Amino acid sequence: MTQTRRQFLTTGAALASAASLGLAHKAHAADPLGVTLVAPSPLGDVGWTHSLVAGLEKAKAELGSPINITVLDSIGDGPDADRIFQKTVSDGNKVLIAGSFGYQNAALQLARRFPDVSVIHASGYQTAPNLANFAAKNFEGTYLLGMAAASLTKSKKIGSVSAFAIPELITSINAFALGARAIDPEVEVSVVWVNSWFDPAKEQSAAKALIAQGVDVIFSNAQDTPSVVAACEEAGVYVGNLNSSMKAYAATKYLGVADTDWSPYFKAEIEAHLSGTFKGAGHWLGMKDGVVRLLDLSPDVPADAKAKIDEAEAGMTAGTFNPFTGPIKNAAGQEVVAAGAVMPDEQVLAMDYHVEGVVTPLPK
Repeated sequence: MTQTRRQFLTTGAALASAASLGLAHKAHAADPLGVTLVAPSPLGDVGWTHSLVAGLEKAKAELGSPINITVLDSIGDGPDADRIFQKTVSDGNKVLIAGSFGYQNAALQLARRFPDVSVIHASGYQTAPNLANFAAKNFEGTYLLGMAAASLTKSKKIGSVSAFAIPELITSINAFALGARAIDPEVEVSVVWVNSWFDPAKEQSAAKALIAQGVDVIFSNAQDTPSVVAACEEAGVYVGNLNSSMKAYAATKYLGVADTDWSPYFKAEIEAHLSGTFKGAGHWLGMKDGVVRLLDLSPDVPADAKAKIDEAEAGMTAGTFNPFTGPIKNAAGQEVVAAGAVMPDEQVLAMDYHVEGVVTPLPK
């Protein structure tokens, strides 16, 4: 059974009333495990929330254990998240997936108050005995998208419509640029920041602005709508994206997707909860873990570029290649990684500058 946000909120008053009368449901060993996913954007057929739900449903199918899933989408940071986290635990749910960086404080406080609940937080850095965090090495997939983009651009101008100027998305753009310049060192990357995870009109306007500048391949970086993809298809511009496939919105110009499959991670964490072995730790997962994948690569990518993409992907899957291997310079031309060296993980996670080839300054 999967319960939606609408069902959850509709039954809330009745459950609160039952609790006040001492009639609230109490979990028994034979009861299904209650797992709640709380996400910041609407649940649709694409995007971040979609990828989380798809991973959770797949994990449930593979586990074979009785599990009830509640999906609560479009939940803002702050009091709303606090209230909903509290309610889902009061309803007897024992695993909470907090699907936004902005939920971090609420997730930490909930974990401290309910030590028997396992809390999994997206993109955070805080941990507790029963609070873990998870993030994807999206840069592995975007490096490959950059290689594909460079093989198809005619103007040598590629670009990105990006949500927020945070390290995770800056890293994705930098890897996109490094992958592109591994194919063609003359390629330049322009960026438009929309400062939103979900703003179809603004995203579409940003894509059109890049196209007006001569950009002929665009990377939609963490948009939860297909607005950028659809706009590029209409304009005849190649387009790729993050998280889940949007190929249905670009029948002829889809570049590919740096896809995330969260099912291996969610399955492992739910198993750990069931066995009593859950640990509060950080999980940064990529191709080697079966979480990051390149899917739906355009058949227009030339064979020689496709061979290089396959080689790089195989190296990342085997753990023998890292996109942030030097020499790497920043946008000011200063060396940040020496030839043959690999950027340390902590520097990748905290990245706050663009690499050489990205021509748009970061917002202040």
